[in-house]
This record gives sequence, structure tokens and C-alpha cells, in this order.
Amino acid sequence: MTLEISTPALLFPAVSLLFLAYTNRFLHLSALVRNLYHDWIELRDEALKTQIDNLRRRLELIRWMQLLGAMSLLLCVISMVTVMMEFQTVGIGAFTLALFLMGCSLFILILEIWQSGGALQVLMDRVQSDDGKPRK
Repeated sequence: MTLEISTPALLFPAVSLLFLAYTNRFLHLSALVRNLYHDWIELRDEALKTQIDNLRRRLELIRWMQLLGAMSLLLCVISMVTVMMEFQTVGIGAFTLALFLMGCSLFILILEIWQSGGALQVLMDRVQSDDGKPRK
């Protein structure tokens, strides 16, 4: 099997779009945590703390998504350089590992999306348990 330089280069547009999406998720969740923390300091509501804990787990997942995506991109660059230097075996290995890491990054994205409903579920459970009673 031969690897052409254009094959690893195909991942570049996908990776840049993924990083944009990952970064937007991270920034949005960071702002949300800050707002919830401010509200929690004032109200000491356990539902807010539960939401913050959920968001903490999601932020950790996003950091892993970003790390694995960056490692995948680096391995694509290494793969392209080794192909240019005619080290096919190293290039194929680096590209294979890059694809694996990108797959791991996407799997963690699926886990983060799955958890994203957790913070909303806390609010919905809270509304349902209050039965519309006004808070004091």
C-alpha cells in the first residue's frame, strides 16, 4: 500500500472545523459555569451545584476531544513529511494512528453530547418536583 501526500491532507479541513466546534462548545460551557457559579454563591441551590458538576465533566471531555484532535493533526503533518521523504512505512503508521485518534476524539464528542442533556434534566426534574409552587 502506498500513501500519497494528498490523503493525510484531506483531514485538515475536517480537523479545523472540528476544532472550531470544540472551541465554541468549550467557551459556551465556560461562560455558563461562571454564571451558574455566581448564582450558586447567591442562592446555594443544590440544583445549581448539580448542573455545575455536570458541566465540569463535560468540560473535561471537551479538553480530551481537543487534545486527541490536536495529536491527530500533528500525526497527519508527520505522515505528510514522511511521505515526502519517501518513508512510506512510517507515513502509513502515522496516518493510521492519526485516524485512530480522530476516531477517539469523535467518540468522546458523542459522550459529551450524551451528557449535554444532564444539566437540562436537572432543571426539568426541579420544575417537576416543585409542582409550580412559588419559591420563598
